[in-house]
Amino acid sequence: MGEQEGRNLEGKVALVTGASRGIGRGTAVELARRGARVVVNYLSHRDEAEGVVEECRQAGGEAMVFQGDVGDREAVDRMFAATIGRFGGIDILVNNALKTVRKPFLELTPEDVEATWRVCLMAPLYCSQLAARQMVRQGRGGKIVMVSSVLAFIPFPNSLPYNTAKAGLEQMACTMAAELAPHRINVNVVEPGWTDTPGERAFLSEEELQAEARKLPWGRMGDIWELGKAITYLCTPAADYVTAATLRVDGGYWLPRVSAPVNRD
Repeated sequence: MGEQEGRNLEGKVALVTGASRGIGRGTAVELARRGARVVVNYLSHRDEAEGVVEECRQAGGEAMVFQGDVGDREAVDRMFAATIGRFGGIDILVNNALKTVRKPFLELTPEDVEATWRVCLMAPLYCSQLAARQMVRQGRGGKIVMVSSVLAFIPFPNSLPYNTAKAGLEQMACTMAAELAPHRINVNVVEPGWTDTPGERAFLSEEELQAEARKLPWGRMGDIWELGKAITYLCTPAADYVTAATLRVDGGYWLPRVSAPVNRD
């Protein structure tokens, strides 16, 4: 078994925001499978968060939940204190929590924009700063991954707050990477495309989702386990020389639309 498939995160402490479902869930479980001790942050889905903790344990890792709004600096302070109190430090941070508002630009309110940017921009800033400060104190480097989106560069209509937050997040990651390189703290970005998560069902029916997914270059949406593996790669020693990079995991979503999906036979 190669390094990428082994327990190459044994003893590392990882914190994943927005980890009760979707991409955060896939990431938390994969990190645990590699041996990490995982903090599962959630805001409002406690039963699902507890389920992720159990999945982490079944995967061979140790895990705990922490309920908190990562857009609230005081809550983030408490979360890091709890993480360090339980596990003694932090080695990996995955900024995954998100909020989105789907509205035409002409109908957006300041509250719509501020709420989205608070979770998608300010929360990664708060969490990354506290994680990096602790990593510097520890003196053994660390990994920070920003979960962005292909909408950082695709001007998807009716999604201005989210699109612009993700574009800003990517510049934030690169700037952090430049400043933190001397401390051997890697900061990278993953850009998911259209991924099959519970949140997508807030906007489309199951039938609509599947019909639209068949139009994608790969003929389907991504799944949370594929994203979890990609994110986890950037948290492993295999990615020690990777920083300020963007890993797009979208099945070609960003490509010009094609008439038929890729032949996967």
